[in-house]
Amino acid sequence: MSIEDTMVNYYADRANEYERIYAKPERQEDLRRLRGFLEHTFAGAQVFEIACGTGYWTAVVGWSASSVVATDINQEVLAVARCKPVDPQKVTFRREDAYALPTMPRRFTGGFAAFWWSHVPRARLRSFLVGFHRMLSPSARVVFMDNAYVEGSSTPVSRTDESGDTYQVRKLDDGSIHEVLKNFPTESELRAAVDGMATEVQVEFLRYYWILSYVLKADA
Repeated sequence: MSIEDTMVNYYADRANEYERIYAKPERQEDLRRLRGFLEHTFAGAQVFEIACGTGYWTAVVGWSASSVVATDINQEVLAVARCKPVDPQKVTFRREDAYALPTMPRRFTGGFAAFWWSHVPRARLRSFLVGFHRMLSPSARVVFMDNAYVEGSSTPVSRTDESGDTYQVRKLDDGSIHEVLKNFPTESELRAAVDGMATEVQVEFLRYYWILSYVLKADA
């Protein structure tokens, strides 16, 4: 089984306990910063979201965006997401594979993914971005958010493979043990990943999270 398939199974099993991570008291200041950033950045935008999971961040984006199409490969997390208090006339949930996105009748002015970048194998990152960018209109605003590694708070890295991808071992409520691909890029790695594809690139590291924001080049 590929690491991508393993990840799909892990997040299906974790669906009903996923959002506990957002209850940690020490992370509340950072989370307020992320929410405010998203509401401001995507105000009035037509947003396409990758790997929406349980819809926690979809609900945040949906407050100010004009519309959101939120996608995930897992029906289990989408079932949780569809229970979120969002405007059904603005927010649509769809089952889609982030590595094989469909052709849509329109392009979107905003692209978003929270806590997805870290799960993309380094060798697939560029091709993923190319496919994701095809969903977006020229000069679309793109935002990725993910975890920064914090000693004593983050789950320790258990190993690094020959491609430079790092992994964690996690335990769920049912006692099952899962090895999870989880990369922690540096600012220079984030900038290099979108080099030639983006303008107005901004990277911000908070205590527990990072934000990558950029405008898609017209010919990207």
